Amino acid sequence: MSGGEAQNKKKIAIIGVSALILVAMVVAVTVGVTVSRHKGKSGGEQTSTSTKAIQSICQPTDYKKTCEDNLSKVASNVTDPKELVKAGFQVAINQLREVIKNSTTLKELAKDPRANQALQNCKELLEYAIDDLGDSFDKLGPFDFTKLDAYVEDLKVWLSAAMTYEQTCLDGFENTTGDAGEKMRQFLKTSQELTSNGLAMVSEVSTLFKALNIKTGRRLLQAAATATDEKRFQRAKIIPAWIDHRRLDLATATPLTLKPDVVVSKKGDGKYKTINEALKDIPKNNEVKVFVIYVKEGVYDEHVFFNKHMTNVMLIGDGPTKTVVTGRKNYADGTQTYQTATVAVVGDYFIAKDVGFENTAGAIGHQAVALRVQSDLSIFYNCNMDGYQDTLYTQTHRQFYRDCTISGTIDFIFGDAAAVFQNCKMIVRKPLENQACMVTAHGRLDMRSPSALILQNCTISGERGYDKELNKAYLGRPWKSLARAIVMQSQIDDVIAPEGWMDWTGTTNHNTCWFGEFGNRGVGAELSKRVTWSGMKKLTPEQAADFTAGKFIFGDRWILPSGVPYVAGMMTGV
Repeated sequence: MSGGEAQNKKKIAIIGVSALILVAMVVAVTVGVTVSRHKGKSGGEQTSTSTKAIQSICQPTDYKKTCEDNLSKVASNVTDPKELVKAGFQVAINQLREVIKNSTTLKELAKDPRANQALQNCKELLEYAIDDLGDSFDKLGPFDFTKLDAYVEDLKVWLSAAMTYEQTCLDGFENTTGDAGEKMRQFLKTSQELTSNGLAMVSEVSTLFKALNIKTGRRLLQAAATATDEKRFQRAKIIPAWIDHRRLDLATATPLTLKPDVVVSKKGDGKYKTINEALKDIPKNNEVKVFVIYVKEGVYDEHVFFNKHMTNVMLIGDGPTKTVVTGRKNYADGTQTYQTATVAVVGDYFIAKDVGFENTAGAIGHQAVALRVQSDLSIFYNCNMDGYQDTLYTQTHRQFYRDCTISGTIDFIFGDAAAVFQNCKMIVRKPLENQACMVTAHGRLDMRSPSALILQNCTISGERGYDKELNKAYLGRPWKSLARAIVMQSQIDDVIAPEGWMDWTGTTNHNTCWFGEFGNRGVGAELSKRVTWSGMKKLTPEQAADFTAGKFIFGDRWILPSGVPYVAGMMTGV
């Protein structure tokens, strides 16, 4: 095995290790405290206690055998939480090493260019999954049970993102030759199951504590402190404290009032002429203050990547039709969808205002992303995202869009994020002959995942030249089996077909999805001829309120301090 192959396989193996971290940490606290109460009992009684703890913890999971088998290897007769975590690492490493050792996937991948791209994407995606799984506890403050709901919701967001990255890795092997995709699926099977189990356990964390009869006071906090270095816990919070002080007054902010850290101008009257040059000035893992990049009026033909270390960054332009970042990468020319984005944003706490993002590949280019967003707690205000198929890739985490315009044809807002769009315009464009158009395509994978695409007080219309008689348009379709999309309090023009929603060809996703409409207006909002799938929901006012920005993505915690126009609940007067 070459050094490169070994490194690649090591990265793939790490995902299983990281998937087990959450499991081991929960066991570390619960088993550590439970067993301490039985100190002095015989070894058999201690083993029985550990076994019962594992069974209780695994009860709400979908893959109980995987859960119990793996945890039994790390929890049997062990009372030190730190050693439980270390043992969990080793068990997962050994398990995946054995699978990888017998695999020929890496050699087979080189035979197909698209499959080779998929492998490269997998390396990147699995590293992101590692970040969300393995670093979750590093990002958390002391386990404060008075904030249990917020604690659980944050972990659910990160774990759901990890699941999405794993699945996106596998999706990349669609339409490739050979059996490389199936081999990779086998690689990730256990990791996916462990990640799903972790999400299940976090979702049921309160119930689990009660089932194990654990007191949630000082003793549990002390046990948690022994499971990891206390200073690491004190160093970070669930949502950084500085966000509450990030008073940007986005509603009125201008490049002048923001005092940008770097200015980009094609005309040469800034520090740099390209956005990519400006990226090198961003402090790594920035938390001190928002790093503001002002991009002056102009069309910037470049592909821009804000990596995971470029955090707390703001991009501001002179207007969404004046400052435009453009590209044309597309699937038809051989680039995987994931890598077609003109601009990709990974670093958390990203903000954009008055900027346009576009992909000019056209309908003939098929999948061609203008903007891909993974940034957690990201905000886009008065921005344009223009393209055709797959314009805006809301891939993961929590995102908020206000007063933006998104145009496209097929699935032009897609992904598995928890994304809320307020007062935005969705414009259906003219597709290729015989193509239908879908505004949304959500990719939720697990019923416990807190993700959804939510359109509130938006306007859905068509561009000049779009003919609804030649090409039907729909509010969306279920990309994955548990897709969730809600359109509420919005203006729906007659461009939307009476059926409202379209199924995903060749699947039964329309029976398991969760689609809803509430309080909409306009010709296209008429519900009498809507599809009658079991996945279609008739929302009550109370259910609709649960999908508002304040409740669904806890917007008061991070959107409100930014000063962007924002409504936490239901709109009034619409």
